[in-house]
Amino acid sequence: MLQEAQLSQQIFASKENFNKVAALVQQFQYHNNIVYNQWFNTLQFKVQSDRPATCFLPISFFKTHTVTSTLFTPEAIFESSGTTQTINSRHMVKDLAIYQQSFLKTFELFYGNLKEWCIIGLLPSYLERNNSSLVKMVADMVAISAHAYSGFYLYNFKELADRLLLLQAQQQKTLVIGVTFALLDFAEQFPISIPDITIMETGGMKGRREEMTRSEVHAYLSKQLHVATIHSEYGMTELLSQAYSKGNGIFVCPPWMRVMVRNEEDPLQVSTSGRGVINVIDLANLYSCSFIATDDVGIVYEDGSFEVIGRLDNSDLRGCSLMTI
Repeated sequence: MLQEAQLSQQIFASKENFNKVAALVQQFQYHNNIVYNQWFNTLQFKVQSDRPATCFLPISFFKTHTVTSTLFTPEAIFESSGTTQTINSRHMVKDLAIYQQSFLKTFELFYGNLKEWCIIGLLPSYLERNNSSLVKMVADMVAISAHAYSGFYLYNFKELADRLLLLQAQQQKTLVIGVTFALLDFAEQFPISIPDITIMETGGMKGRREEMTRSEVHAYLSKQLHVATIHSEYGMTELLSQAYSKGNGIFVCPPWMRVMVRNEEDPLQVSTSGRGVINVIDLANLYSCSFIATDDVGIVYEDGSFEVIGRLDNSDLRGCSLMTI
């Protein structure tokens, strides 16, 4: 097996080498991650040399266990949002440079040179708490873009509207990345015409507004802001990589990330395409777990792109029940 340092250099592999590198990552995590090792053995999977076994750790384990590969003092701890009645997920990050490399390489793949962009974060709920991976990503993107108007805008919608109109007039490449409820609030209060501005929603209603489907959200934002398509980001606390959609809610992964689906009734039945519950392989999760069984329901298409259509009911309960298999 490759040494740890060598393996970390290979995680951002091309699609042609994905299975080989993923198998090496799985071997590394099997031998160095106590939680994943116990789960792997409980389900009686076998480590393979040419492709990874379809052994995915329930995402709920990040709420109940310390999921780390090797022992280390984390450089950061990313924590999910929640209420006083819920247990938040905690992702121990050994090396923030891997996270930064992941999101910067992904942005360049989808959108080109970050330094050509103005990056605007509309993430009020995330800024109100500590340890958000999304805030860390956007803050780094803001710093690297170095545009005078890049930054977080919270609830100062009038200033944001004025600047977006100016950026539109200047034909400046601009990305507004925002939590769904904040984008909806902005578009409702300031319906402006900014057809060349890229609007990206990251999900997140959290009881702030009446629930809407993604297509309803996109239709409303497009109408209010005169934007042809709404982009989306698929990411979560438990992952160090993101998938992006440039329209119609169809997400595409970077080469070091892959999405599969499992059968809701038989979670050990995993397919590379079809409808089911989403499993993710994220090779950037080298020092936690790269094989995650999420609670998102979706469709994975033959080309590897995917769509998210909902979440499992009682997902916490289902996660706990999986732990007893």
